[in-house]
Amino acid sequence: MKQTARELWIAEFGEPSVENPSVVDLIELDPASGHVMLVMIERRKWNRGPQQFRQIEEKINRYMGYALDGHLTSQYPEYEGKVVQIRLNCAQAPCGEAEAFVIAAERAIRTRGLEFVVNVMPTHASH
Repeated sequence: MKQTARELWIAEFGEPSVENPSVVDLIELDPASGHVMLVMIERRKWNRGPQQFRQIEEKINRYMGYALDGHLTSQYPEYEGKVVQIRLNCAQAPCGEAEAFVIAAERAIRTRGLEFVVNVMPTHASH
């Protein structure tokens, strides 16, 4: 049976998610705003505690480096000069410690000149 390009990619790099910091999960151009969105995917509920926050923080740091160190525009020159937004697609709205974590992350990201948005997508929830 022949593997699809997606299956081959996952076999080599792993499933896109915050648990896999070595890849950018998704890069999209928002047609409404013109912003470049670097999307990270969190399919789990907010019940993993500090380990989950460390994974997201590592992914955020990698995304900021990718954007701020020029790698994004070297791979996609058409994105030069556009606003970069880091978007966290998650299975449920952050609450409690998770809410405090994403507020702190937003502040840190904005100090570097990037935007940060949490996008709740409950249909992708897993346990």
